[in-house]
Amino acid sequence: MIAKHMTVALIGSALLATAAVAQTSTTTTNTMSAPAATSSESGYHGDWRSSKMIGLNVYNDANEKLGSISDLLLDKSGKINAAVIGVGGFLGVGERLVAVSFDKIKFLDTPVPSTSASTTAPAGNGMRSETTTGAATSAPAATNTKTNPWYPDHAVFNASKEQLKAMPEFKYST
Repeated sequence: MIAKHMTVALIGSALLATAAVAQTSTTTTNTMSAPAATSSESGYHGDWRSSKMIGLNVYNDANEKLGSISDLLLDKSGKINAAVIGVGGFLGVGERLVAVSFDKIKFLDTPVPSTSASTTAPAGNGMRSETTTGAATSAPAATNTKTNPWYPDHAVFNASKEQLKAMPEFKYST
């Protein structure tokens, strides 16, 4: 019986010793040292986050929505060569992917201008009253400016929906 207790104690001591040895730190000297960061944002202010670029709405010059950016295609050095734009469809069903050269897309920080116009509608008392749709009456439209520097508000590609649909469909090869 004592032999069993001694064996268990010996095995337990060996396990504890290996855990203690595994936690012992070894000091190595690295000849290359990393530069000290002065701020988490230094040197990168004004750069855009790629995670915010995916899903970004794409409009044409006439402020018609063409689709949204589905993916960004990079070369081996990390340069963005193309943006894959999802065109057409409804809630992703029937969407067609088109690859567009990244230098053909323009990114804007300002919101898309409203395309709604003033309409004249008859009032309840037979008089005509003018109402403006799509704009808030309590604040001017100029106060709707974007303040986040980490991603643009939208993208602009100079094409119509028909021209984009006529482009060759992009397919991921396996």
